[in-house]
Amino acid sequence: MDESSIPVLNAEALIRIARQNGGRVPCAVCSELVCPGWESLPGGFERSRLRRIGTLRRAGDEEATLTEHHPTGTNAWSTDAPIAPAFFPYNRCDVWQCTACTRPFLRYTEYGGYYEDERIRVLNADLIHDSRLQR
Repeated sequence: MDESSIPVLNAEALIRIARQNGGRVPCAVCSELVCPGWESLPGGFERSRLRRIGTLRRAGDEEATLTEHHPTGTNAWSTDAPIAPAFFPYNRCDVWQCTACTRPFLRYTEYGGYYEDERIRVLNADLIHDSRLQR
């Protein structure tokens, strides 16, 4: 799938994907991805086991916000942190699913001063916030 054919998803689409495919018991292909909150993608994980199905990145949004959304006092590493597409890091995420069981994940790359860290999180419908209304 080339970049131009990847659908840009909103909160409603994320909820639909998470409800259709989330909550599944991890299969043998994706079982090492136990990531209710953000975690580094395991170094030995075969990335071809995941298929990109969408993105939360908006075309032309080169200056996407770095502001996070934590209305209940969570933090970026909290397993119960909201998944808020309009806020960081979700506004820089792609949506992926296991090629075998279709369990959905969010992925983005954290760029530090001297490193890159691919991060992954299971897509949980109960945590998705349509934060556009709260900006």
